Amino acid sequence: MRPKQPEAPFDDFFRSSLEAIVDPSHELIGLSALIDWGRFDDAFGTHYHDRKGRRGLPTRLMAGLHLLKHMKGLSDEETCATWLENPYFQAFCGEPHFQHRLPFDRSSITRQAICKANLPSIRIGQVGYSSHFRPSRSNAFAITMSLRMTAVMASFLHFPVDTTVQTKAVAHPTNSHLILRAIKWLNRAAKRDGINLRQSFLRLATRARREVARLLHGRGHKQGLRWLRNMRTWLGRLIRDIRRKIAGDPGPEAAFATVLERAERILGQQPGDKNKLYALHAPEVECIGKGKARTRYEFGCKTSIATTNERTKGGQFVLGAMALPGNPYDGHSLAGQIDQVARLTGTSVARAYVDRGYRGHKIERDGLDITISHTREITSPTVRREMLRIPEHPATYSDSIRPPKPMGWTPPTAS
Repeated sequence: MRPKQPEAPFDDFFRSSLEAIVDPSHELIGLSALIDWGRFDDAFGTHYHDRKGRRGLPTRLMAGLHLLKHMKGLSDEETCATWLENPYFQAFCGEPHFQHRLPFDRSSITRQAICKANLPSIRIGQVGYSSHFRPSRSNAFAITMSLRMTAVMASFLHFPVDTTVQTKAVAHPTNSHLILRAIKWLNRAAKRDGINLRQSFLRLATRARREVARLLHGRGHKQGLRWLRNMRTWLGRLIRDIRRKIAGDPGPEAAFATVLERAERILGQQPGDKNKLYALHAPEVECIGKGKARTRYEFGCKTSIATTNERTKGGQFVLGAMALPGNPYDGHSLAGQIDQVARLTGTSVARAYVDRGYRGHKIERDGLDITISHTREITSPTVRREMLRIPEHPATYSDSIRPPKPMGWTPPTAS
């Protein structure tokens, strides 16, 4: 059933209210006053049954717990323990008096319940994150709250933009590793569908993978290449064996379509080919070289990020982030990044600072100035001062994309 509506706070002769205990200037108290908690009741109330089941836990309590969990970087157990001993956490979640016992179970935070469940549940995980806590909406919500709390300037007219690589957690894609993974995938699929293979090649491929890693970069380079050719031969035999045994049967052909297609890509790709497959489970992974001294190549997806230019009380804020599949030229992604920042912040962009990788962007808009670093045409002292705040290589995540600092943070002074 729907949660009960919060009752008006009442005076308790034996207990002091949290409002009289906590500091009204605390950041969590100020943030709780700015959030429209009724919006969560309207959004999640439709997913409760009107008559069946127990009443759900208060929406503000569960939404506040999720916000505190992600703001402080806590686990479920740590969130519950901190909530029980921290009056500011309880006041943020709407409790009128200090609670000495948890009014919920720890599993209520993560339980994924359907609408007909009788247990009190947190439906934010199923519905809220998909509709109200999406990255774009959560970013706009954070920017709006920071504006109201004066954590950042009221104007986002000037900001730097740069691209980096959002790396994927994949093993380094050597040829021997990819071939061994393809052989394992094919054997697993064959075992699942009950297909008896002529030979699995698992033992041979595992040994060959070890020999290639041992010999390829030493004096046994030719022997390592010989083992690699053997692995390719075994993978080709395995693919042909499976294709012969599923030919004419629509069910197994559909089940093996994806596995066989990726295994054949691994078998046929050459070192100089484009659009190569670097991970069987993640075909979207790309090889991107950003010119970093410590990392010659990175495997993942190209990403564009825009941050605030001025150091503020609230720390460094990310104004917009975009995934750029296909590794496009930086200048072709600049227009979309500027439009995203304008949409999320609700302001018109006046100036964007970019590096020399954006040369030739060909963007011409009224009231928009795109300044490229290390150019001689920069004469304005304001632009020069703002350019000094941008590090030499922002894409290395050195300083321009640092995580936000807690509100109220002040830089240390030299003693």
